[in-house]
Amino acid sequence: MIVTTVLLDAVASLLILAFERHAAGTQITNLGDSVFWTSTQLLTVSSQLPNPISTPARVLDIFLQAYAISVVAVLAGSFGAFFHRRGMERDPL
Repeated sequence: MIVTTVLLDAVASLLILAFERHAAGTQITNLGDSVFWTSTQLLTVSSQLPNPISTPARVLDIFLQAYAISVVAVLAGSFGAFFHRRGMERDPL
């Protein structure tokens, strides 16, 4: 999951840069801005940069948010299942 997220971050950063760098009024104009924006979206903390302006970048933004929420949900479920299993091992019914 970590490798997939890092690869997604790299690819999405390049795509966001390609979609946004020539859009009028965007603040994502270089690779550093793109990596920062994409990473904060994947961390679900957002950023101080405004949302993308171009339609393809907005679609990618929605995908990134859905991916980030899914990863958090899977991790929470994994922890819950682990602790439930450990509890059942210690105190079988």
